[in-house]
Amino acid sequence: MANLKELAESHLATARAEEHGRSAELVAHDGPLRQSVIALRDGVRLAEHNSPPAASLQVLQGRVRVDLDNESQGEFGEGELWILTHERHSVLALADSVFLLTTVTSQPGQDSRA
Repeated sequence: MANLKELAESHLATARAEEHGRSAELVAHDGPLRQSVIALRDGVRLAEHNSPPAASLQVLQGRVRVDLDNESQGEFGEGELWILTHERHSVLALADSVFLLTTVTSQPGQDSRA
């Protein structure tokens, strides 16, 4: 079982020391469900990327902003949970931050190899 508090502290320390200012780990994988702990140093952005069929972001520490076409879709702080857009988006750390990203990589009746 993963201890999210310990993982958050460890990955944030790693992100602070890394040149690119980020650290991540897949902590749960069950069929199409995946959960990852992602840490970003203040000011670091996860570049624009496609969204899986379903995803949520829960901030464990810090504050992040989700952007769509360079426009803010919302800012989220510790303890907040956000259902992510189905459109391409990026995530910007507004402070040293750690979040739990939960994704579902396929839906019933959908070929996950597509």
